[in-house]
Amino acid sequence: MDIDEIKGRLDFLREAEKLKDVLRSAHTSSGRTESTAEHSWRLCLMAIVFGDYLTGLDRLKMLKMCVIHDLGEAISGDIPAVNKGSFPNKSEQERSDLLLLTKALDETLRTEILMLWDDYENASSAEAVAVKALDKLETMLQHNQGKNPPDFDYEFNLAYGKKYTDAAPLFEALRDIIDHDTKQHMLANPK
Repeated sequence: MDIDEIKGRLDFLREAEKLKDVLRSAHTSSGRTESTAEHSWRLCLMAIVFGDYLTGLDRLKMLKMCVIHDLGEAISGDIPAVNKGSFPNKSEQERSDLLLLTKALDETLRTEILMLWDDYENASSAEAVAVKALDKLETMLQHNQGKNPPDFDYEFNLAYGKKYTDAAPLFEALRDIIDHDTKQHMLANPK
């Protein structure tokens, strides 16, 4: 047992705890602002719930990606999806923050986390594409489920993440259902 390695991992976990306080632009069904940690939790749950439809994919790899995909946000915070065009270096910032966040980890674990994040960010594997699709769908689901302010832009959902949600029949089916809900919200909340 390597006590220094264990201490480094505990230091990492202490720093990662900050993700619980990083707020997103989405709201929960009670109207409270959602945290990035809560988003990541439900993304994991989605990967489990729909895992039987994702045959041929490494589900453990997917769950790991779900957990770490927004981990860098513990340092600099979340950039809302609706504002991503205003932040062309978002990916670089998140990777830089992830490097900082994982500095206390042993090299083997640090490398694994960074490789998973790079795979996710670049959608290099089938698992990464699936997690990207689920990530977009979870965000859209939360937008529809949340108790949002009166000026909330539901229309954003209709184009969000189509590149990934068009990747497989499961994601297309989920998107159709969520898009229907989005359109209902738009009718109920005209601008």
